[in-house]
Amino acid sequence: MNRPMIAVWFSCGAASAVAAKMTIEKYGATHIVRIVNSPVLEEDSDNQRFARDVGEWIGRPIEIASNPKFPDNSAVSVWEKERYMSNPRGAPCTRILKKEARYLWESKNKPDWHVLGFTLEETDRHERFVLTERSNVLPILIENRISKPECFSIIHAAGINLPEIYKQGYPNANCKGCVKASSPTYWNHVRAQDPDVFAARAEQSRRIGAKLVKIKGERKYLDELKATDKGRPMKTMRFECGIFCEEISDLAESDMEDAA
Repeated sequence: MNRPMIAVWFSCGAASAVAAKMTIEKYGATHIVRIVNSPVLEEDSDNQRFARDVGEWIGRPIEIASNPKFPDNSAVSVWEKERYMSNPRGAPCTRILKKEARYLWESKNKPDWHVLGFTLEETDRHERFVLTERSNVLPILIENRISKPECFSIIHAAGINLPEIYKQGYPNANCKGCVKASSPTYWNHVRAQDPDVFAARAEQSRRIGAKLVKIKGERKYLDELKATDKGRPMKTMRFECGIFCEEISDLAESDMEDAA
């Protein structure tokens, strides 16, 4: 009898790493467990080091799901071709490099179940995802009441260094200069931490006509952002761009808008 397949969608973050480990421990003897990642060129290069370390920790290879339309896996290339960076319907990099890549992988491999890195404090996101995307999701972290800080602790206890991007003050392991963010706090952090990334986003967004930052309720170009402009503190930001990236509606009126 063929064993059912579980696809664990690994986003190079701590939560999805712990979800992969726990899924293998619970279902590895009865199911085929495959760990899948969709890399994006603009993510910090240390994310792939973290992926290799996690692969050794869980004893499984991490597979790649890519969209053949963009063999360079570059969000910048997507924005250039699509001629927009973000709008109320979402970000094209998420749709093309994450969702379409996932759909192609699913169509070829036909997993029976999915596992995501939704932590206990993200139960609402899990429930929304089950209603709008996939009903066959195993909430491995939620059912074990594992929080995001606990995921960091588990990774640390395993002797694995977290991705460098966390140490650089970013709130997650997303791409640097994530176009779903509109907070002046976030973009000023990018400008201070990664000035080349900020300059590249400012140039491309101005040329394409994408106003990425929201200052006092008004959308503006990044090159109009002042160093003194502030939004909410970085720690309040919760935008995520894992393999499943969806709108977080409860932040619609905050300084950060997640348009995925």
